[in-house]
Amino acid sequence: MGVPELLIIAGVIILLFGARKLPEMARSLGKSAKAFKEETKGLRGDDGTPEKPAVAPAVVEQQLPEAKPAAEANLAEQNAALAAELAETKRKLAEEQQQKNAS
Repeated sequence: MGVPELLIIAGVIILLFGARKLPEMARSLGKSAKAFKEETKGLRGDDGTPEKPAVAPAVVEQQLPEAKPAAEANLAEQNAALAAELAETKRKLAEEQQQKNAS
């Protein structure tokens, strides 16, 4: 894009939004860009590279081998509870459907 195209675009923007609204829009755009920059900066390290996790997952498993079976047992319990809840919900829906069909 050259200078003439940019001037045409600027003219259209001024016509659409008016000269009074442009400074407000520029300020809000600047604030948004600043907030975005701060958030992305928080995701990066000091040298500009993405931060690495403090401890690798394999190291955690080596340090806490007893935690893995406990977590798996907890997940199995949760899975069983959800399966029971699903079966109960299906039973209730089937009963409601039978009542609707009967009436």
